Amino acid sequence: MNNLRNRVQLIGNPGMNPEIKVLENGNKLAKLSLATNETYKNARGEKVTDTQWHNVIAWGKTAELVEKYVRKGKEIGVEGKLVTRNYEASNGEKRYVTEVVVNEILLLGSKE
Repeated sequence: MNNLRNRVQLIGNPGMNPEIKVLENGNKLAKLSLATNETYKNARGEKVTDTQWHNVIAWGKTAELVEKYVRKGKEIGVEGKLVTRNYEASNGEKRYVTEVVVNEILLLGSKE
């Protein structure tokens, strides 16, 4: 059951091309926003799509794959874990960020 602890699987579309950073030690970091859609019918029978946005980050070799293959709008699948971190904004306010740290990525969109 330990494999089920803090495990996230999402299929969605990036809302932007990934932002790639190379750290001082040479390690790569990829950041992107991933949109997931859920469709349902409301009380009047109308089709409604609910979109949720997820902050996604990848490190190392996974970040290199993201840099090479992931583009805005192309469907991908990610598996990873949720991590919440906090920082102090310039105005002194404490802010919290929850991100999906990717372990595996699956390219689902059609080839270009």
